[in-house]
Amino acid sequence: MMELKQQLKLSQQLVMTPQLQQAIKLLQLSRLELSEVIRHEINENPVLEEEVETENNEKESEQELSADSADSDSSKPEAENDFDWKEYFDSSITPSRGSLPADFDREEMDPIITEKKSITDHLFWQLWLQDFTENEMEIGEYIIGNLNKDGYLETTSEDIAAETCNSIVLVEKVLEKIQSFDPVGIASQNLKQCLLKQVEILPGDTSLIKDILLKHMHDLEKRKYQSIAKGLKIPMKEVFEACDIIAKMEPRPGRAFSDKEPQYITPDIYVFKLDDEYVVVLNEDGQPKLRVSSFYKNILSNNRISSIKAKEYIQEKLRSAVWLIKSVYHRQSTIINVMKSIIKFQMDFFAYGSDHLKPLVLRDVADDIQMHESNISRVTTNKYVHTPHGIFELKYFFNSGISSYDGDSIASESVKNKIMEIIQNEDPHKLLSDQDLADLLKNQGINIARRTVTKYREMKGILSSSKRKKHY
Repeated sequence: MMELKQQLKLSQQLVMTPQLQQAIKLLQLSRLELSEVIRHEINENPVLEEEVETENNEKESEQELSADSADSDSSKPEAENDFDWKEYFDSSITPSRGSLPADFDREEMDPIITEKKSITDHLFWQLWLQDFTENEMEIGEYIIGNLNKDGYLETTSEDIAAETCNSIVLVEKVLEKIQSFDPVGIASQNLKQCLLKQVEILPGDTSLIKDILLKHMHDLEKRKYQSIAKGLKIPMKEVFEACDIIAKMEPRPGRAFSDKEPQYITPDIYVFKLDDEYVVVLNEDGQPKLRVSSFYKNILSNNRISSIKAKEYIQEKLRSAVWLIKSVYHRQSTIINVMKSIIKFQMDFFAYGSDHLKPLVLRDVADDIQMHESNISRVTTNKYVHTPHGIFELKYFFNSGISSYDGDSIASESVKNKIMEIIQNEDPHKLLSDQDLADLLKNQGINIARRTVTKYREMKGILSSSKRKKHY
């Protein structure tokens, strides 16, 4: 028998509202990603527009910030937008003090933009200058098409012959010709072949260099110079001179034509020292400043829309615009608060540099600014700060601690820097092993194990003592 009953129950649950989801999403975006999201919203939402800075409306964005979706239903009439568009367009084309004279020929100063030539284009240009037959041209195109980004041939002569239906002799002939193209060593099948091609164009007697590459390539890679000298029965001085020449060769011929552009970091925050205080400034260059369109607000407030659907559409877009503006400002204020908290914990770093970093975890900052630890993680991801000591990712300031003999802790990043500094100043004739490094750090009061030294050294990209051997 089923029975219906009423019960009272208290419970707590987290509801992810659209506003909260949007705020969290914007919080973890990088500066470039945020600009893209804002541009997309401006294009999609007619109520949202970019603020144009002028002398008459500098503070207009601050007034718009207090707007709420409920204001759209208010019966109080608002002043019409008295912005003088004619004056704006007239003033926007007025030349500035730094403008060029009116009679200046601008075409003479226009930059010539050219596309960067790839290694494939460079080689095809040289191939077409050759007096090749149709079959040879087909083989040459196939060879160039199978080069990797470093300029090495990733297939064999047998495979090329089979794919192009030609003899191996003809393939070898074309390959040898291409390997004489610029840059020297292109289309080589291994490092040894690449370096030998470059030796062929060197002036003077290169027999010793060829012998080292042909007979002692493995010893050269391991820097076993004594084995090379013993095997070739020559003085160490001659080995060092030959190895110096080899070290200056190009092991990756295609590198000069790489299409990878350098990635420049634009900091999200600037930290400046003014007197005895550090000031945090948010980098807003290039970021659109948002506001709610007064045109649509006036339409709603004056009841100019008869269609209910149109009115609901504008109200929805108005609420969405207000949410976005508030979320953007919440993101900015959160980043500033997190940076101020980091400065509080890492004051010695900003005063003296990386060697004075202190152990810091996300929870420390979260407790300091009364925010959840996950939000601190989002804020510090893909965000960079410009400090008096350089540009750093915000994650850089969070690191574990290494105990010292005086009872204090030292940041792991500071220990890594100390290891790198010791190695840079080590005696080249007596290289330090990882155990030696651990002993030196212990003498400085840092309690650290040899395996930890090994891990930190590898994280800094430093070779072991056996591979750091240099010749003198």
